[in-house]
Amino acid sequence: MAAAVAVAALVTAGATTDAARPATVEEPTVATIGTPMASRPIAPGFLGLSLEYYAVSPYAGSNPAAVNPVLVQLIRNLAPHQSSVLRIGGDSTDHTWSPVAGMPRPGGVRYTLTARWLRVVRALARATGGRLVFGINLEADSEALSTAEARTIVASIPRSELEALELGNEPELYATFKWYAAADGRRVYARAAGWQFGMYLQQYSEFSSVLPLVHLAGPTSGLPKWIGDIPKFVAAEPRVKLVTVHRYPLQRCYTRPSSPMFPTIAHLLAQSSSRGLADSVATDASLAHRRGLALRVDELNSVACSGASGVSNVFASALWALDTAFQMARVGVDGVNIHTFPGARYQLFTVSRRRGGWQSFVEPEYYGLMMFAQAAPPGSRLLSVSVPGASGVRAWATRATDGTVRTVLINDSPARRIISLRAPETARGVVGQLEQLLAPSITARRAVTLGGQSFGSQTHTGRLSGSSRVRAVAPIGRDYLVALPGDSAAMLTLPALRSAAPARPLP
Repeated sequence: MAAAVAVAALVTAGATTDAARPATVEEPTVATIGTPMASRPIAPGFLGLSLEYYAVSPYAGSNPAAVNPVLVQLIRNLAPHQSSVLRIGGDSTDHTWSPVAGMPRPGGVRYTLTARWLRVVRALARATGGRLVFGINLEADSEALSTAEARTIVASIPRSELEALELGNEPELYATFKWYAAADGRRVYARAAGWQFGMYLQQYSEFSSVLPLVHLAGPTSGLPKWIGDIPKFVAAEPRVKLVTVHRYPLQRCYTRPSSPMFPTIAHLLAQSSSRGLADSVATDASLAHRRGLALRVDELNSVACSGASGVSNVFASALWALDTAFQMARVGVDGVNIHTFPGARYQLFTVSRRRGGWQSFVEPEYYGLMMFAQAAPPGSRLLSVSVPGASGVRAWATRATDGTVRTVLINDSPARRIISLRAPETARGVVGQLEQLLAPSITARRAVTLGGQSFGSQTHTGRLSGSSRVRAVAPIGRDYLVALPGDSAAMLTLPALRSAAPARPLP
């Protein structure tokens, strides 16, 4: 009887956040937290950003003595109390250079490194406690150009702040997509037809042999056609310390509406776009770890070709990002960098400056990433969670180094769910704290809240504001009841029992 009354009360309370749906009593779905999963601990700096070269100044400003403090805080939110990893690259990797004496600027180069720009990047890294991955132009097919750019960066960035140099960007496309258009309109490709992985590997080896002696990253591949060749790449390149790949579940360019990769909300929330995306890099992550290397998906977002309006910039992207980050951790990925730049439909925030002050509008996807950052602090381990597949709820749990258990429940269906969460012995009986990730609808772009707070229409601080609505949840017997509105997520935090015996080290 007590459980039934509790369920009825939860449903009634939930109606205030989901008023369009009738409040009805329903049988709860039982979810049980189990033992640690066979995955690696969450690495420090797991969540990072990936910025195009030309995005740095609009986001951070041009004054190294006064870097945008809102951006600094937004980066720190995703890596609280830890060093973040900031990747500078993307398509602009192969359109950037540091001028070479006696060499005219190549046709495909649009962006020039300057001393001030490099000082801004260094100031941003220092303000966020971050380490930097820089893309180095390979598409120009010039050792002199690549070497000059690498030396300019290494001379400007202390080794302690330099994670790696990443030679090239998605080189599998060099013979497929034009590097630039000539004055007469002719398409100029950086490599001839027949460009293959073996040719790339030979060139990578030649170029890397003349670069400064710092850690390298690669192969920065984003298509399945070269993924199977990553073992060859790793075996042939002893200077590579960071294996990097790119992943987008959906594709806006050159994709028919009938394709499962065409950008729609249904396709974004399909298991193939999160679990399937992570499974596609699982083998490479295992290979990297066997060789003592790390693997980062250092360019990740929802829809390739700059995103899709109505998919990448609505609340559905927050639920996708939250689930996908957990999925990547499940398969052993050491970190992800969410790609963002001004004008992209999947950008995490827009930045503007008025009367000398910075302000930002924070997009829905960022809220999902922020919940992941709260749920998976460095060193935490994933715990198994059994939940009936028919429930439509995705569940994740972590145990932090201090024993705190956090469970994230994601409901990407319109139907309300009542979850009866059965906690492990180490957390059973304590009062939990429930935080919800909510929006008016799955297609909402505004009025997203995390724990009742938001960044509002504009944030001048980069911090959540408003009254917190984190709610205390007492157990009923062995279980914790959570009302999960449709199209929402929630996190239940259970501190470890103080009287519990010290936990054995997790495998």
